[in-house]
Amino acid sequence: MKLKDKLQDFTTQKRGLLATNYYNLETLHGVLTAAAEVNEPLILQLTQSSIEYMGLNTAVAMGREGLRQFGVEGWIHLDHGGSVDLAQACLDAGFDSVMIDGSELPFDENVKITAEVVRRAQAYGAHVEAELGYVAKLGQSHAQQGFTQPEEAKRFVESTGVDALAVAIGTAHGFYKEEPKLDIDLLARIHEVTSSTLVLHGGSGVPEGQLKSAINNGICKVNLATEIKNIFMKTLQYELSNNQEIDLRKVFPKATKEITNLVKGKLEIVKNR
Repeated sequence: MKLKDKLQDFTTQKRGLLATNYYNLETLHGVLTAAAEVNEPLILQLTQSSIEYMGLNTAVAMGREGLRQFGVEGWIHLDHGGSVDLAQACLDAGFDSVMIDGSELPFDENVKITAEVVRRAQAYGAHVEAELGYVAKLGQSHAQQGFTQPEEAKRFVESTGVDALAVAIGTAHGFYKEEPKLDIDLLARIHEVTSSTLVLHGGSGVPEGQLKSAINNGICKVNLATEIKNIFMKTLQYELSNNQEIDLRKVFPKATKEITNLVKGKLEIVKNR
């Protein structure tokens, strides 16, 4: 099934579709094991830095083969693409979906760059995501606010034809210094006036009740990255500090298993049952 169709179907059912980043073989296998064990679909996400780290073709091939090997229904998505050129390279490499992030640009420039990626993606039958509003990135202030406004969201979606829209309703990338408080009323108003799938970035650390409330009020795609990196590295740090093992094939699986446990829990939450 095309990603757009799956997202529309899940939005109607008030179900979330989890989108997990992967950074190497171990993190990929960790998230896919979770999806296979609970028989849930999954979006596999790659950022520019992960693409540069693994190599574009290697990263895509790993994702595709992983989905086949584990028998998981899934799609490969560019997360936070910063340029039309990167989006084009990912489309050429066979991505199912690309995000063009012009959220820090003026509104009209964000519209322009997003519309261009939408135009290019049509030739590939690919899905396109954009972002509107201020969702703090790693290293940026969580104090600043720039929530997505319903009428701007409506105008943006109509002007660009974008399939999915990441909205700013109180989340941030990275870990939170205090519990986030999502503006669910604002989300509901955005959902009422827009036709695109709504996306929640900064899903790591959002309490279960707020995640479910967001899904009940229009969110479908839920991103998860920081918690995956954190649990993998923290587990490795502990294991390496407590033994002299030099065989990575004996050490890495413990960290991979922790990712699987984490993602299984998140998949159960976004099912919203």
